[in-house]
Amino acid sequence: MSSGKAKAGGPRWTQTWLTGARSAGADLGDPGERLGLPASGSGAVASYGRRLVGLFVDWGLSLLVASLLARSLGWDPSQRSMWTLVVFAIQAWLLTALLGTTIGKRLCGIHVARLDGKPVGLGWSLVRTLLLVLVVPALIWDRDYRGLHDRAANTVVVNI
Repeated sequence: MSSGKAKAGGPRWTQTWLTGARSAGADLGDPGERLGLPASGSGAVASYGRRLVGLFVDWGLSLLVASLLARSLGWDPSQRSMWTLVVFAIQAWLLTALLGTTIGKRLCGIHVARLDGKPVGLGWSLVRTLLLVLVVPALIWDRDYRGLHDRAANTVVVNI
């Protein structure tokens, strides 16, 4: 009867499920390598940490703006979450479309770029934002750190 522990040098019961394909010896390359992006520095794929901090900054600013609007316009305070999401979506859509970055992303030194080098634009930014506010597509990443919202809009978040 097995005690559940792996023998020294033997396979673990989780195999590569928890540690990923790299532990199985697969060489996946650096994030962004197959997209033709540098491994580090300007133009390299932005890290998860930078993206998360940028998202939190953008959400915090959206919460602040929604709270100020709710007070000044007399909106029901119990709907603050909905209005925060609306403000977040509008600022993410417009700022990404027009500037390629949001306030939070800019403070973190990252921006959204199209893979074909063109500006993101209003249409692709809208697609990206709608998928982003659904949350689930943003939580599913590929090896280039691109969520489904980035893949649908043919974009990648890179370092400035």
